[in-house]
Amino acid sequence: MERRPTTLLAELTHRCPLHCPYCSNPLDLKRSNAEISTEDWKRVFTEARALGVLQLGLSGGEPLVRRDLEQLVEHARDTGLYSTLVTSAVGLTRERTVRLKEAGLDHVQISFQDSERELAEQIAGTRSWDAKQQAAEWVKELGFAFTVNVVLHRANLDHLGAIIDKAAELGADRVELANTQYYGWAVSNREALMPTRAQVDRSEGIVDRAVAKYRGQMQIVYVLPDYYSAYPKPCQGGWGNLYIVVAPDGRAMPCHAASQITSLHFDSVRDRSLAWIWEESSAFRAFRGDEWMQEPCRSCPRKHLDFGGCRCQAFALTGDATRTDPVCTLSADRAVIDAMLDGEPAPYQYVYREMGAVAGAPLLVGKA
Repeated sequence: MERRPTTLLAELTHRCPLHCPYCSNPLDLKRSNAEISTEDWKRVFTEARALGVLQLGLSGGEPLVRRDLEQLVEHARDTGLYSTLVTSAVGLTRERTVRLKEAGLDHVQISFQDSERELAEQIAGTRSWDAKQQAAEWVKELGFAFTVNVVLHRANLDHLGAIIDKAAELGADRVELANTQYYGWAVSNREALMPTRAQVDRSEGIVDRAVAKYRGQMQIVYVLPDYYSAYPKPCQGGWGNLYIVVAPDGRAMPCHAASQITSLHFDSVRDRSLAWIWEESSAFRAFRGDEWMQEPCRSCPRKHLDFGGCRCQAFALTGDATRTDPVCTLSADRAVIDAMLDGEPAPYQYVYREMGAVAGAPLLVGKA
């Protein structure tokens, strides 16, 4: 079976002005001196397009801290890639927004943490509300396609209706309501971030009503949080089938959280072409197809629907990336999930994302 990737997520840097406790970046954040060069990124974009990639996400950390961002956007345009800037918008100026438009940027996705300033800045760990509001105005003024992204968790899920209304007020074409995925820093904060069952049950009705309210004006994308589902979601359309992530240090991975699977080796674009990594590397081949599957996945009729679920989640919760995703009700490990759901909610006390932090050490702890 020939596989061709459609999407490249370029994590340009781990540097970021925000300290979000749900951040999916790894705990071992790479500093600027580990980041690959402008020319390396340009080569990666060219190789990605040759492989069939159509969509490029420019992400981080905060990609705006890269001084070569405009050069990278221009090169992406010249190679025929549709580019999205995934940003906190902190540090964005109108002049730079204009330069990015002139360079060929197609789409801007701005993260918001809540519908209200106080809680939004408490979650972000820094003042950021005014910068985001202003950036949204410039993005609309200059005619970019515009998405608002909000990561949902226990502290803000009760504001879901107001969050959707806020996205519409900002003029978003699309709002992405992304329930927290428990990788990276979110693992350290899982007990404080996990919503209650009642919150999750209420959220579906709120979204249904908002979809009807904003039909034809704004697309609303809401995904039920994994732990509350009966079956896992398909992992990026199947491991190594559609998606490539390149980390700031050049390691290429099948998804943004894959680096936590310590049993895998991830080749770097410093040493290998993207085509070789896609077609030949052990990490990309590890969970393609179904030969790697254990039972009950191996004989399950759903195995070509959800591909056994998330390999990163299986590894994080069981220590074995080949096991069935414990979210699945058919998994022998489902009790791990049920114990989390049935536990008493923990206080809102966060370990905030910080460069140089030691895993599990609360360098900056606050309450929401």
